[in-house]
Amino acid sequence: MSELRRDPVVDRWVIITDDPTLSPAIPQTISSVPEDPFCPFCPGNEHLCPPEILANRQGGSPPNSPQWKLRVIPNRSPLLVVEEDLKRMGEGMYDKVTGVGANEVIIETPVHARRQADMDADELGNVFWAYRDRIIDLKKDSRMRSVLIYKNSGAEAGATLEHSYSLLLALPIVPRDIVDELRGAEKHYAYKERCIYCDIVRQEIRLELRIVSETGSFLAIEPFAPRVPFETWIIPKRHSSRFEEIDSKEVGDLAAIFRDVLLRLDRALNRPAYNYALHNAPFDKAYDRVYHWHMEITPRIGIQGGLRMGFRPVCASDGPRGRSRIPQRHHHLRERKRAGDR
Repeated sequence: MSELRRDPVVDRWVIITDDPTLSPAIPQTISSVPEDPFCPFCPGNEHLCPPEILANRQGGSPPNSPQWKLRVIPNRSPLLVVEEDLKRMGEGMYDKVTGVGANEVIIETPVHARRQADMDADELGNVFWAYRDRIIDLKKDSRMRSVLIYKNSGAEAGATLEHSYSLLLALPIVPRDIVDELRGAEKHYAYKERCIYCDIVRQEIRLELRIVSETGSFLAIEPFAPRVPFETWIIPKRHSSRFEEIDSKEVGDLAAIFRDVLLRLDRALNRPAYNYALHNAPFDKAYDRVYHWHMEITPRIGIQGGLRMGFRPVCASDGPRGRSRIPQRHHHLRERKRAGDR
């Protein structure tokens, strides 16, 4: 049983669970041998997983059998469950909500140990179409207010299996990071009557200082105030608050620029562990004018100390007398763009 609890000081929601299988542990990966029979995500081991919700299959193969390109399954140890009734409760001054939601696993490829950077555009396109289809389906549940899709790649980023997968949470609340972005976007729109992300895209294209990669539909940039070195955002050029409104051309462009960014990170950082999250508008259409969906990719190249929890300096002591080396690191990614290195 789980529940969501709100921190009354900073208005942050957290998930509390008593499931012993979700107790903290040191992340570890399984063997990298492609034919590892113990990986539950490999073809032939479908019986080790819950029944699939969605699959991209070859030749009309039956559900929960091999011959698939991508599968979506419920998490075996879910943080939230759709079977729970939505109840908002108080405990003195504190607020909490029953653990209603959805927790799904997107198994991105049948090939064990195949990293996203090694996938082609069609494979990555399948992943993004699965994201879109699951968001559209989960929006039909009136209890849900938002969907969070994220990935942990590598043990340092929190992955527990070597097989490539990403995770989905449908929530009866809006995550704090999205709330913070909505507040900033609303404030900018109230003053200028423009989307702040559209303004960022226009300025970065004009200045050409932080562009990592670019396609007809998307821009990949190093943000002006990164939380970690090599943090990268992928932003659609056209205003769109909702990832699920993406079209087929944009999916192709997104797959191309996403793969390009991962290859650059691989070359610059020697195949780093990384996280990414899809930042999408809540289901409430009130935010359509002010918000702009995007992806945030965060390489894991250092240990997070206590100071970073309170302030998140990027590289306070990375150079002589605390001088930041971020411009050099950003340049390392961008120089390949100028050289046409794909």
